Amino acid sequence: MASKILVIGATGYIGRVFVKGSVESGHATSALVRESSLSDPVKAKLVQSFQDLGVTILYGSVNEKESLVKAIKQVDVVISALGRTQILDQVNIIDAIKEAGNVKRFLPSEFGNDVDRTVAIEPTLSGFIMKAQIRRAIEAAEIPYTYVVSGGFAGYFVPSLGQCHLGLRTPPTDRVSIFDSGDAKAIINTEEDIVATTMKAVDDPKTLNKILYIHPPKNIVSQNDMVSLWERKIGKTLEKIYVSEEELLKSIQEAQDPMDVVMGLIHAILVQGELTSFTIDPSVGVEASELYPDVKYTSLDEFLNQFV
Repeated sequence: MASKILVIGATGYIGRVFVKGSVESGHATSALVRESSLSDPVKAKLVQSFQDLGVTILYGSVNEKESLVKAIKQVDVVISALGRTQILDQVNIIDAIKEAGNVKRFLPSEFGNDVDRTVAIEPTLSGFIMKAQIRRAIEAAEIPYTYVVSGGFAGYFVPSLGQCHLGLRTPPTDRVSIFDSGDAKAIINTEEDIVATTMKAVDDPKTLNKILYIHPPKNIVSQNDMVSLWERKIGKTLEKIYVSEEELLKSIQEAQDPMDVVMGLIHAILVQGELTSFTIDPSVGVEASELYPDVKYTSLDEFLNQFV
């Protein structure tokens, strides 16, 4: 029988995808929502859409122990999708899970890089260090877990072809900035594929107390690969402006929050090649596309089709 799942951070960028994916995969799904968020028309509409899917809305907050413990006692699996400003608030979730005593699996807010193997620079590094601290707290509390290392979100990286312009809705058709040589290999997965894979893992004994790496071979791509695929689709060669690592590092130092964090992430992934700089240690991790060969991962080529 499928576990009952609670999503914390349900109205956030990846949280809302988790809510939908949990329902679609047949799990009884609850979402922890702050009552104050209903005063935001956009979030209120989103919460209504959850209810329309059959999601149970539980009102509370990670900073309200009583409501948090009460919510956790109603489920088997807790998925945190809290944003970077709330990473350390997950200590409250760990404490509540420990008190509730019924949770079979906790998936903390990761969904990106392997924070124990990071080569990132500040200020991006600080966020990874906080996520690593949460890992250690989970392990110290002896809570059953799965850490999901998903690679980069396609919705973040692909519309800008790996540039720092997260506001871009469609890839550029005139010029593109290439960081360093553009050859460092990254791993880019769609948010929906990340969630679908995670849902397979929540009840799988093979992922218990393991790192789940979502590294399908066809989604290991460089920035140059991204640009080339797009050029073929639009039948046009883009003007390439090469940004040296030194220039990028200088820009990071001069940028304001949150762009300095975003650019630091680009440096780690597209210059340092952080996502592909290691081999998976089978004593601590498993690779999702090997574990779940039935998942049809959306390739970068397929993802780009929506923009043509």
